[in-house]
Amino acid sequence: MSQPQMIFVNLPVKDLDAAKGFWESLGYSFNPQFSDETAACLVISDTIFAMLLTEAKFKEFATKPVSDAATSTEVMLALSADSRARVDEVLDAALAAGGHEPRPAMDLGFMYGRAFEDLDHHVWEFVWMDPAAGQG
Repeated sequence: MSQPQMIFVNLPVKDLDAAKGFWESLGYSFNPQFSDETAACLVISDTIFAMLLTEAKFKEFATKPVSDAATSTEVMLALSADSRARVDEVLDAALAAGGHEPRPAMDLGFMYGRAFEDLDHHVWEFVWMDPAAGQG
């Protein structure tokens, strides 16, 4: 039997310690096995990780100029949440930790989502979808 596929999203950060503190304040942890003074492996789930890399480290891997997420959209990362309340809980923690909410909540009844920009302006969306909506 094959192992579940994993994803490692690589993101440049201006201040690695500040980025780590931001995510820790949201209740997330880091895998020290894949972290050092230039990188931190943010554990989102058993199969989802974000490698927060100093800009200098990120540039070692990039073959094109690194975009400035403060002035252009590089990517929007969407994560599922177990409930509407969890969406709000994560967003409230992100805002309290210095994040920014770039747009109003999306409420379609069967689906609810909110987004925040982290300290480096990467856009993260947390979305809850009613399980019954997918069964019909």
